[in-house]
Amino acid sequence: MKAIVMTGANEPWQVREVATPAAEPGQVLVKVHASGMCYTDVWATQGAGGDIYPQTPGHEVVGEIVEVGAGVHGREVGDRVGTTWVQQACGRCDYCRRYRPLTGQTAMNCAAPRTTGFSAQGGHAEYIAIAAGGTVLLPDGLDYVDAAPMMCAGYTTWSGLRDAGLQPGEKVAVIGIGGLGHMALQLAKASGFETVAITHSPDKRDLAKELGADHVVADGEELAELGGVDVLLVTTNAFDAAEAAMAGLRPDGRVVLSGLDFTRPFSLSSEGVPFPMMRQRVIGSTHGGQQYLGEVLDFAAKGKVKPITETFTLDRATEAYDRLSTGKMRFRGVFTPHLA
Repeated sequence: MKAIVMTGANEPWQVREVATPAAEPGQVLVKVHASGMCYTDVWATQGAGGDIYPQTPGHEVVGEIVEVGAGVHGREVGDRVGTTWVQQACGRCDYCRRYRPLTGQTAMNCAAPRTTGFSAQGGHAEYIAIAAGGTVLLPDGLDYVDAAPMMCAGYTTWSGLRDAGLQPGEKVAVIGIGGLGHMALQLAKASGFETVAITHSPDKRDLAKELGADHVVADGEELAELGGVDVLLVTTNAFDAAEAAMAGLRPDGRVVLSGLDFTRPFSLSSEGVPFPMMRQRVIGSTHGGQQYLGEVLDFAAKGKVKPITETFTLDRATEAYDRLSTGKMRFRGVFTPHLA
């Protein structure tokens, strides 16, 4: 089969002919119809995931089951399925033996999880073997290209909104109107919350309104002038802008960190009213469990959230990586391995 391969830290992606995997016991073999690109693919290529080379990246994977391994129940040939970053936990480490969730992002606390595109082959390929328990069934009628970004970007932002514990009448702001944030705006609005977009980009202001923002502001100062918000959902790795936006967070407000920055920590300002007196909270949130993934897939199937995507064949891997790594990708890139 054809697959994109990372060959070493900071080395360009290569398209290679590699052996098609088989469905081992407990696994299913999936014909990949769409595989979304995440900035985590860039970090893996730069070496943040350790020495995992050679490896195929991609953890927003959807397709059709073409083979079922021994011992698999609940999955059949022909099923439309998807998988995410973490397919499976080891079941034996201290975390797992406390009966923590064994699938979903929470399993990243496992000592040896099966991670798509890291410890196991990723989805930027024509076929992928996946732990059957790490798959979810896709809703009927949901297009594969629209489904792929739900496996991480949609899953992450919806988990952030759920983890924030939003209450009726509260207001939410999204900072970082990119691959994650453009879906967060749609999800917040679809859930009935007054929604604010925070962006410095003039070209995103009108689009933010179209995606569901009731208001668009440039920074925390303008957010405060608007009356502030109860939840600040951070979907960017630009933590300096997110820290400044806290000027518009109300007392008892929550900052939800869904963006990742491996180069610096998130910091609390020492200016103004001391943080403890504001009774605010900082919540780390990525993938909250397959129940949240099921919910966001339902939103997508009903047309309440739709990713803005660019599609690429595998042969355009170099172009796709360049656009992703330089921030030129228009919200979400998706490989379509079986399209000419």
